[in-house]
Amino acid sequence: MGRPSRAYIAQLAAIAILPCVYGFAILPTPVIERHAFPLTTPAPIYEPSYERRDIISQVSDGVASAAGGIGGVIDSISDDISSLGSKGASLVKGALSTEVNFGAGYPTGTAVQKSLSLDDGQVKALPTQVLNIPSYANWTDQGWNLRFRANVYKQPNISESTLDDLANKFLIGTKVKDLPAEQQKNARNLTAAIFVLQQGDVKAKFHLEPAPSQGSSGQKGGGGGTTPSGGSQDIDYPEPTTPEGDIDGFVSIKSDNLDSGNKTAKIQRLNVYAEGASLGNATSFLVPETGFTVVSDIDDILRVTKIWDPKEGLFNSFAKDFTPWLNMPDIYANWSKSIPNMHFHYLTTTPEQVTRNYMDFIYKNYPGGSFDTRPLNFSDASATLSIREYLLDKIFESYPKRKFVLVADTSNSDVMRDYPKMATQYPGQVQCILLRNTSETDSSDYFPYNTKGFKGLNTDSYFFFNVPDDLKHLDLTGGKCVNSTIPQHVEFKYQNLPFDSGSFAVTAQAKIGTISWALFGLAVWLML
Repeated sequence: MGRPSRAYIAQLAAIAILPCVYGFAILPTPVIERHAFPLTTPAPIYEPSYERRDIISQVSDGVASAAGGIGGVIDSISDDISSLGSKGASLVKGALSTEVNFGAGYPTGTAVQKSLSLDDGQVKALPTQVLNIPSYANWTDQGWNLRFRANVYKQPNISESTLDDLANKFLIGTKVKDLPAEQQKNARNLTAAIFVLQQGDVKAKFHLEPAPSQGSSGQKGGGGGTTPSGGSQDIDYPEPTTPEGDIDGFVSIKSDNLDSGNKTAKIQRLNVYAEGASLGNATSFLVPETGFTVVSDIDDILRVTKIWDPKEGLFNSFAKDFTPWLNMPDIYANWSKSIPNMHFHYLTTTPEQVTRNYMDFIYKNYPGGSFDTRPLNFSDASATLSIREYLLDKIFESYPKRKFVLVADTSNSDVMRDYPKMATQYPGQVQCILLRNTSETDSSDYFPYNTKGFKGLNTDSYFFFNVPDDLKHLDLTGGKCVNSTIPQHVEFKYQNLPFDSGSFAVTAQAKIGTISWALFGLAVWLML
């Protein structure tokens, strides 16, 4: 089978830019309400109005650009793949070539403004919105340091016909008009969210309040955290937003009536409100110095995505409501109940704007916890491959005395590199690495994965599993991370390659033609 056309690659790579920006309008009179669940930023009320102009052609050009070359990034992996032979190296390079171009070449706020023919006055009249992301605080010699993580932007209105035309470019084998009403709504909202106007150089203010009970350990949205007796205060974030509208930094907060992080084992919760906002707030978690933290990926480990199937992967991510993967919620609920004061941190390298969808899904199915996503300024080739390590380093360095359980799946190339790297870079802190082997349970998954990084690690510290039930009865706090009834096939090299002994069969060639260029195009955004 020949290599798919550039246009086809572009269509598959388009999913890379499903930055679902959800936020809240900043209003003059805030009304702070108590909530029984962790706070998330809800979807905006969308009323289409503007005409299409030239947006669609810009998207097509941008997607084509995103499918282009990657230069030195590919060259940097040459040593790793040289042992595969020329055909094997071509497969992996082809796969990676689309992965590292995630999110490149798509409309920026300025391009969106130009495409809609909006003048500065019209942009100024649009309400400012903020995506507030649940974060964490660590204890230092100065007291609690709370990480503030948010994005400030404006959402222009776009006509429904334009949204449908744009959304159709992200679907394979169907059109928006052919979907059920709820899926049409999902597709339009995601598409509208791509075209936002990021607000740089904005000073933000926040208000902190003790967060009420969000459910006991094991309950959906619960996490065993406590409501502190204090913590109410106003914070002027010291730096303006980046050109992409981002806020990300630690700020020392007043610790009055908050338990000291070096004297308690309990996680305390604070609600974080953007000043003047009645919606779109977040719950942050004050995590003590010692204890256990689960750092979990989301796609194809907590929810059904199937990034290795372009048509289904697009549908599951773009139109269909998120669905839990088998009984994985039961596994996490059991960990939450059986391990006192377990901290859950959900780390996905999906672009930050989709965080609202992910938060909503997590809090309806899994224990509440903090989040990390890919900031907007991590969009070029090298940054795409380094963002997970950057975010992992941040949380490991924030809690040098805590132990971590790392959970993900083998379809993530950066996971396969960065998880074992954490074990060597932070000795004694990685308690367990638990990886779903997607190729063992799905015959359509041909993604190669590299187990080289696990060489030299304690074999009792990592476990490749097939279904959630394989994780039952593990003793995470005791370091018993392996279910001995599940065979392990770790070869410390690239595995699941669609050929044997360096030679291609006819069917393998067909797989490579489809997979290395098409399936990995889909993985660009979802392989996270």
